[in-house]
Amino acid sequence: MSKSKSQLRQDLVSGDWIVIAPGRAKRPYAIIKKTEPRIGTPKRNCPFEDLQKTGQGRPILSYGNNNDWQLQVIENKYPAFVHQDVCSVISKNGPFSVSGADGHHDLVITRAHDKTLADLTLNEAQQVFESFRDRYLMLLNDPCVAYISIFFNWGLKAGASVYHPHYQIVAIPVVPPDVQHSLNGSGRYFGENKQCVHCVMMDWELRHRKRVIYQNEGAAVFVPFVSKEPFEFRVFPKKHLPYFENTLDVDLDYVVEALQKSLKKMKKNLKDPDYNFFIHTAPIRDKEKYNHYHWHLEVIPKVTIRAGFELGTGVTINVVDPDEAADLLRK
Repeated sequence: MSKSKSQLRQDLVSGDWIVIAPGRAKRPYAIIKKTEPRIGTPKRNCPFEDLQKTGQGRPILSYGNNNDWQLQVIENKYPAFVHQDVCSVISKNGPFSVSGADGHHDLVITRAHDKTLADLTLNEAQQVFESFRDRYLMLLNDPCVAYISIFFNWGLKAGASVYHPHYQIVAIPVVPPDVQHSLNGSGRYFGENKQCVHCVMMDWELRHRKRVIYQNEGAAVFVPFVSKEPFEFRVFPKKHLPYFENTLDVDLDYVVEALQKSLKKMKKNLKDPDYNFFIHTAPIRDKEKYNHYHWHLEVIPKVTIRAGFELGTGVTINVVDPDEAADLLRK
């Protein structure tokens, strides 16, 4: 592809079209230079330094000694979804369908005030993901829950309201539209080709190696050929695994190691941008329907803003060629 010529590309899963327009940014470094230094919050003003003293409530899960905890899972003090003993039903408000926001909204908080996953030791990073899985398994039997979303916001541009690193686990009564979109595309591809669409993409990337950032024995990290955002990358377990909660320790450890290595590269080479990462996994109900799916992580550095064309059309313009993005990230 010419470095100045734009190209439309269609996502293999969703069918959505995106535009790769590298000529609009001149070179990838032009975007990186726009990032600003992050300003931390002093520990004395941090609500997550001493969770119980600041009224955060008793931990749902705690790792380490009570007086020297390393990680806690707590209920969000300001939840978007709240657990109910009786599940809400969908009703009508005029022509609109409405329901109670039943579910759970938890925080996973590490002890270190200014260490994200990239800065933790590998064992500490693995513990974060073990806590995700432990809490996930606790929520599986709630009849009001259809999907469990796990994500991390780092920095103001990524939506983090508190500086101290904290991850979120949100259990909700519906399958969210972006996930449903991915599930539908995966199911459609499997029906037509009898293959996992994510395995096909991962195998293609590993064979051609242009956009691979990192890989180990059990996980692969690459910049997608159809990237909606500059420098976005995805982390896949190499083994076909539809359900995050069923992932064995050995496979989860491979994924965590690959994610952490890639986040370190991103922090160094993109000058420590704000970012989001999230897990896409199959829903917790009707599991026999989703064996075609392949759970994974998506990492989105916040280096650009979607504007009128994107919002008005749903077609994203990515000003960094994925090949160049991968070349810069894997340094």
